[in-house]
Amino acid sequence: MKYRIILLALVCLGLACQAQNRVDKQGRRQGHWIKTDKDGSKIFEGDFVDGLETGTFTYYYPDGTLKIRNIFTTPGKYCSHEAYDEKGHLLAKGYYSQHNRDGQWTFYNEDGKVVKQASYRMGVKEGVHIVFTSKGDTAEVTTWKDNHREGRWWKRVGEKGWITANYAGGMMQGRLAEYDDNGRLCREGWYKDGQKDGSYRYYENGSKTVDEAWKKGVLGDRKILIHVPQDQWVSIYAISYFMPKGSMGTMLYTNDGKKYSCRESIEELNGRVGQEQFVTVDKRNRVTANLSAINGLKASGDGRMILDLSPEPPFVIFPDDDCVKLIKSLKRIDELDQ
Repeated sequence: MKYRIILLALVCLGLACQAQNRVDKQGRRQGHWIKTDKDGSKIFEGDFVDGLETGTFTYYYPDGTLKIRNIFTTPGKYCSHEAYDEKGHLLAKGYYSQHNRDGQWTFYNEDGKVVKQASYRMGVKEGVHIVFTSKGDTAEVTTWKDNHREGRWWKRVGEKGWITANYAGGMMQGRLAEYDDNGRLCREGWYKDGQKDGSYRYYENGSKTVDEAWKKGVLGDRKILIHVPQDQWVSIYAISYFMPKGSMGTMLYTNDGKKYSCRESIEELNGRVGQEQFVTVDKRNRVTANLSAINGLKASGDGRMILDLSPEPPFVIFPDDDCVKLIKSLKRIDELDQ
């Protein structure tokens, strides 16, 4: 009797399996399907009509937690979509058309807050995309067309600052402007086909301190403002080196042997000259030099090695290990250029 019961159970199970996961003579899936992995964990469950998904389809994580829910309004073609993480938090919802994202999509963090809203047309980014901060504030707004940025772009910087620019064909075109938390302009420049082209300016507390000239992405000149008895603009290519002046201000030396006692701090000047052309050659005394002013190393009167700068400075720099490595790297670059 016991064996008959077991046999009957196996027969019923076999009939149940045949009732689901059915394929017709044309090889099309029909009816209710449940697919499992080799361990028996359910992968998905749903109904087919002539090989097309219909109604509600659910996908699962190995532990049985819901992963995806698709509800088809047009069999096999159009469905609403919801995606969840392994803890059951909704991650995204939107629509699929022929397996392509289509229409409005919304994405969430694990706290249920919206982190992004995006628009698609048959898998292609099309329309407005908005990114949100963890506080729910707008972080970035971009307009897309045919998978390329098109039109106005806006991005939050800090708490209240922002950057805005325009795109055409996926490349930045025209004016870019950045504003600080107080609404003051701190950067503006012009672009052509995604490259800096024309004037590019930086501001501190609303006052212009850096004025650059660009041509097709190549820097032509960068002039910086220095506060001396009378404010003056100096090209970075005319600067040889500079260093702190006591507890306040900076001494700046130019290629023609002139020196300027500036009210700016060493940090302010380092920020204005940029890092493409200038390096720190003496960390202890915080001396910054133009690469073109560095000749190498030479022996001092007492035979010790010192840094050779042009023009010759009124101070001596005994190079540390980092400075020596810098000189060696510059020498190798010169050898490669020859």
